[in-house]
Amino acid sequence: MKLPRRRFLQLAASAAALPAVTRVAKAETYPTRPVRVIVTFAAGGPNDIIARLMGQWLSERFGQQFVIENRPGAGGTIGTEVVVNAPPDGYTLVLASPANAINATLYGNLSYNFIRGIAPVAGIALAPSVMEVHPSVPAKTVPEFIAYANANPGKINMASGGIGSSQHAIGELFKMMARVDLTHVPYRGEAPALADLLGGQVQVIFGNMPSSIEYLRAGKLRPLAVTTSTRSEALPQVPTVGD
Repeated sequence: MKLPRRRFLQLAASAAALPAVTRVAKAETYPTRPVRVIVTFAAGGPNDIIARLMGQWLSERFGQQFVIENRPGAGGTIGTEVVVNAPPDGYTLVLASPANAINATLYGNLSYNFIRGIAPVAGIALAPSVMEVHPSVPAKTVPEFIAYANANPGKINMASGGIGSSQHAIGELFKMMARVDLTHVPYRGEAPALADLLGGQVQVIFGNMPSSIEYLRAGKLRPLAVTTSTRSEALPQVPTVGD
């Protein structure tokens, strides 16, 4: 069954607005079977968390399972390719992220065109990034971190969720603007990158707030700054990088 994007949005809006009995009736139109939602990074990261929350919400309203499937690797391109090559019937979705836009400029040999191969359905979430370090790093502010990095060139490991991930892109921009030498260590997702940051194998990450906020609040990681133009209500005591 081919499902045009406009029809998908109409059904989604109706299912969210009508009472439970009517939602079941709508589910007879779409979907009539489980829907796969591809997450292009490892389980436990921000994309995975958002997808599972949204998947549960959609399952309850449509009366069909929205099954989350993690397909990490190559900065999100492996999972994205799965969706691009799937039948365009609305039963294979992808949780897109900034990495999809970054990869379009980073890789010259992608086997797909993201703009042409994927039809957007809805925006779900906006999450700020946080510059955070392991407690063993003596810096408590961004200027102190820059000074520490300049005193230890090439000795500070910067983790990311993979080449082309938002953590990687933000980190490289910071390196250029601050003129510091950090060693990039890519992982197959932000969750394994955070695990090594917590263990002290790497020293800094420009992480997505949903993944690490509890570690920050518990003092297991130290936030230096948020990357947004204003402070975050979730971490009001943390300045912006511009501050």
